[in-house]
Amino acid sequence: MEAVPREITTPFRPIPLEIPEGMKPNEFFNSTENLADLLHNNGLLVNPENLLLYRKALGHSNEFDASIIYNTSKVILDPLGRPVRRTQVPAPVRHVWNRMNGIIIEYMLETYPDPADALVLAGEASLDATWPLTAPGVPSIRMLHNHFMVFPMQNLRTAAPADPGNPNLTDGGQHSLFQAYMRDVYREFFTRALELRILRPVADDAARLNLTGYPQGLPSWEIQGGVDALKDARFWREYDAILKGFLDFYRTFFSQVSTRNAPLPEGVYFPQHVEEVLLFNNDFLKTAKKVRGRCMTDAKYANAIRWQPAFKQLIYRNDDGRLIVTISQNSIGNAITELLGVVVNRRPDAEAYAATEPALIEKLMEVRRRLIEADLGDGIATEYWPAE
Repeated sequence: MEAVPREITTPFRPIPLEIPEGMKPNEFFNSTENLADLLHNNGLLVNPENLLLYRKALGHSNEFDASIIYNTSKVILDPLGRPVRRTQVPAPVRHVWNRMNGIIIEYMLETYPDPADALVLAGEASLDATWPLTAPGVPSIRMLHNHFMVFPMQNLRTAAPADPGNPNLTDGGQHSLFQAYMRDVYREFFTRALELRILRPVADDAARLNLTGYPQGLPSWEIQGGVDALKDARFWREYDAILKGFLDFYRTFFSQVSTRNAPLPEGVYFPQHVEEVLLFNNDFLKTAKKVRGRCMTDAKYANAIRWQPAFKQLIYRNDDGRLIVTISQNSIGNAITELLGVVVNRRPDAEAYAATEPALIEKLMEVRRRLIEADLGDGIATEYWPAE
């Protein structure tokens, strides 16, 4: 079977909320009213750390689909002032969040043990707080949240090929700015800056899914020890270290695009390696010059740049059953599924969604039970399920 990205259609129940006249959808979805709907109609579990587990009302997959959101809507009213990446989350909250992540991923792998039957993934994309709320690609909920999804492989095998020119599929491989011009220095920086023991770099072929041919050309690491490693606090420190390395690379590059011979950005995590690996690399600086020159003459191109770091970081199971971590810069409007070559079209169809809902909720209830048992929160009652 030819390796091509796949496009699937996922039905959902239309959300019974009316957007007030004069508001953009992005603006309304960040309102207290919408967040209340998220809690009361789709909430599964909440804890004192303000982490909310919920069913995705506009889901990617009706096989298994849930999210955890760091619900700061009642403590930070300014949507642009909310945390947009893991590194901005207080350490006690991140500790609880990591434990929740580990339990949910373990459940997915236990429930779907065969990689030939199910694509299992979990991860998050940054919410770029430097963009206006109404700009293309700004997420609909302006708070840091991650995703847990399972796609039946048979559905992907029979899905239609996606358009390879879809802009949401072009942030890896030959389409990526980092990969096209700075691949060697990008990987060298990760290798020299990060001290990893649990995460081991893997070649592109080991990371790539045979069905879709994705991810394309991204730095990837195997989680040595598999799912058991997710119970080790060191794994999550290394997972964060990869994000910190990415942030340093991104910020340093675009500071050079913005200002020729700019000094090190404030607050970089690996200043010695930024200076020694990046700022003395000719490919790195030549590429910055090329992008800077285009920004001078192409207003649309300059406006499309995310000057502050925008990323997708992902844990997924490869064809051999190994758990892989990868990270990519985030292009306009794409989802973490597209990092793996899966394009999801959501279609309003209450009847089709209802046919899949009982099995989905049964799985979500079991995940919730395990989290409650581990003292990671209390159940939420909705019209669809009780609190316990």
